Amino acid sequence: MAGAKEFRVIVATDGSTDARAALTTASHFPWPASTRVRVVVARRNRAEYRRSILLTALDRSAEIAADHARRALARRWPDVDVVIVDKAPVRAVLAEAERFRADAIIVGWRGHGAVRRLLMGSVSRGVVRGAQCAVLVVRRPQRVRRIVVGLDRSPDASRALAFVERLVPPDGARVTLATAVTLTPVPSRRIALGAGALVREVKRTNAIRARTALKELNRAAARLKRRGWDTRTALTTGEPLRDLLGTVTAARANLLVVGAKGTGRLRHLLLGSVAEGALNRSPVPVLVAR
Repeated sequence: MAGAKEFRVIVATDGSTDARAALTTASHFPWPASTRVRVVVARRNRAEYRRSILLTALDRSAEIAADHARRALARRWPDVDVVIVDKAPVRAVLAEAERFRADAIIVGWRGHGAVRRLLMGSVSRGVVRGAQCAVLVVRRPQRVRRIVVGLDRSPDASRALAFVERLVPPDGARVTLATAVTLTPVPSRRIALGAGALVREVKRTNAIRARTALKELNRAAARLKRRGWDTRTALTTGEPLRDLLGTVTAARANLLVVGAKGTGRLRHLLLGSVAEGALNRSPVPVLVAR
């Protein structure tokens, strides 16, 4: 990440409705006090086209998108950088994020047709899988006040928590920290002689897992309270993704934060089942932390 004194954000736009939702969310997001923003507009390399009406239209659309982005963000960042890059969208965004040393990238959701509610578009998915920093994927404009953070005992979850720690709590803000504990099914006492002892051991193990998870949730909540956040905890014992999305609904959240499990050369192939599922099914913007 960039130095602690300056938080750097890349916002990708092509002028579409999805991209405008990302711009609106970016302008109302609780970024750290010293945040610098750069907008990236991707335009296909001119060498790919002959000089034509089509090329002229492409040039104009990029300029229009850039101008809209500048005006949309100017109230919060009067000196916002806006760059037009002659590359394919995913390559343009990732290259500029690396050059800018971004802490976060914001992209709009770009599902299409009957699967719009279920699948990200190729650009948003490509950026999420290829990025070396956090990525916020926006379905619709949001003023972020209520956040759900999915936690487990992994380093990925720790990065999700650390990201939220850097944010500045707005008035009325709240964070719900959610963990789903996998419990061992309690066997029937009738399955074998001496099963009673086995049942007691399984129950004891499950109780230890639940207590440990609750302690970790409380420690995480204490960290965020020191940063000024009002916090809640949610400990569940069901299927992790289903429970996490249920917590989003119950908390009336407008942001879900999860960690990505992919690292190194596997980053573009593996996000983790919860992160993948959240991106496809969450009703609110999802921030994938790295």
